Amino acid sequence: MKRQSSVGSWAAAAVVLVAVVAAGVYMARKAVHESAPASAAAPAAASTAAVAPAPAIRHPIAKASGPAPASTAPLPSLENSDASVLDTLTALAGGSGLRSLLVSAQIIPDAVATIDALPRRVVAPRILPLHPPGGGFLTASVDGKTVMSDANAARYAPYMRVVASVDPAALVGWYVRYYPLFQQAYVQLGYPRGYFNDRLIAVIDNLLAAPDLARPAALAQSKPPFYAYADPALESLSAGQKMLLRAGPANEAVLKAKLRAIRARLVGAVLPAAPASSRTAQ
Repeated sequence: MKRQSSVGSWAAAAVVLVAVVAAGVYMARKAVHESAPASAAAPAAASTAAVAPAPAIRHPIAKASGPAPASTAPLPSLENSDASVLDTLTALAGGSGLRSLLVSAQIIPDAVATIDALPRRVVAPRILPLHPPGGGFLTASVDGKTVMSDANAARYAPYMRVVASVDPAALVGWYVRYYPLFQQAYVQLGYPRGYFNDRLIAVIDNLLAAPDLARPAALAQSKPPFYAYADPALESLSAGQKMLLRAGPANEAVLKAKLRAIRARLVGAVLPAAPASSRTAQ
């Protein structure tokens, strides 16, 4: 954690993206999982690895439940999708001010990279699809220990207004319509056989597993002006989980409630007829 600009300063921004389509940042060196060179003694194993089947899809997008899309017009290409995504997503968020928070270029690729990175330990803020909150990271002293100040939560008010304004069913309906572009961006990110909706569910589950702290956690200043959690168990949490903690207990509770509602829709708790646009992208 840092007093001024830090990964923690855009905690709510990253998590809001999960709650408003899904919220981290891409770690530049994405593994492609290349096979190790096979030895002369094991040609059969190498051959088997080369033809290994793709992982089974656990959460097909066709089972996600949301209203049928208002438009059945063809989707734009991923490269030319920013204007359409910006218009439809900000309309979905009503007058909550989402347009002013979104970075208007590479929205879906950056969203996919953001979501993919949240369960990891380290993230880099350069591809964050939302502008960070203003102000610096604030600390306080409680019982002789340095803790995160409760005043930090106020910095996330613009993002929490977006979260409150978005209806989970409408959001999932929007996501289903644009899913082929999310899948394409995920493949381009370095997962040629991956399935983005499965990754999204795993990321949401990781965020929901973040602890609910009864009192502010103690901080230790490792190297000025940076802070870390004094408790090794908290410091070892994923980047997304620590972002939730930095948003403050009240904001964390609201975000988790929204994520649970979105998750229920994504896994098909209600199963209406699948819209025509919900086909699986290859």
